Amino acid sequence: MTIEPGATVAAVQAALPLDPLENRILLCHATGLSRVQLITQGDRPLGADEAARLADLVARRLQGEPIAYIVGKREFFGLDFQVGPAVLIPRPDTELIVELALERLPAQAPRLLDMGTGSGAIAVAVAHTRPDADVTALDVSPDALAVAQANAAANGARVRFLASSWFDALAPDVTFDVIASNPPYIAAGDDHLAQGDLRFEPVGALTDHADGLSALRTIVAGSPRHLVPGGWLLLEHGYDQAAAVRALLADAGFTDVQSWQDLAGIERVSGGRFRV
Repeated sequence: MTIEPGATVAAVQAALPLDPLENRILLCHATGLSRVQLITQGDRPLGADEAARLADLVARRLQGEPIAYIVGKREFFGLDFQVGPAVLIPRPDTELIVELALERLPAQAPRLLDMGTGSGAIAVAVAHTRPDADVTALDVSPDALAVAQANAAANGARVRFLASSWFDALAPDVTFDVIASNPPYIAAGDDHLAQGDLRFEPVGALTDHADGLSALRTIVAGSPRHLVPGGWLLLEHGYDQAAAVRALLADAGFTDVQSWQDLAGIERVSGGRFRV
């Protein structure tokens, strides 16, 4: 679309074709104005560079590109996270696994492992909330690790990052009180991969290119070697996978196996305790 230089902020905001929240986000990003300034400076005319920048941002969104990638950030657990095509966009549902992990960390010398950290959302949120925690985060993608490290630094979170395909980079004797993961769990060929924001996100972080449970099986199988007795394994999974994940945990000898619902009432996280 064309946005004429000299049009006022208020007029442009009213004319943009997206929903009101997205219009505001992109207008703020293009102009550098805050949400409050959009109101207090509504009669301010857009400069030529601002108009061109906004037109480009709107065109990208109309083509389906996620807002978070367009503006380069997303809020998660009250923190700002840098995001881009190398990582999944942190979603509110994943805040559930952070809350569950925090509830299960011991008061003294807590240790947490975040597997497949992506943007670092889980690890950074935990480390920011519990600065006394020893937090380790793994990812196989160097690009994702670079994003996660930047997010840890920006949020003042102390996290140890390791390049690793699941448990490969961990010493055999390293153990944790909680292992948390939001691994690839969409089955290959699932229609959702061709819809919405998922079209733009890294496919390897979304699907295991199999039945959607292969990464979850690997994590469940390897976790007992890296959990203290009574330690917790917490796994985010698909909307229809809770029963299957509970079965994996029970078969591996975990106790107190259960699932927790996300904001939409869907069983989104399942977990259990490593036998004492």
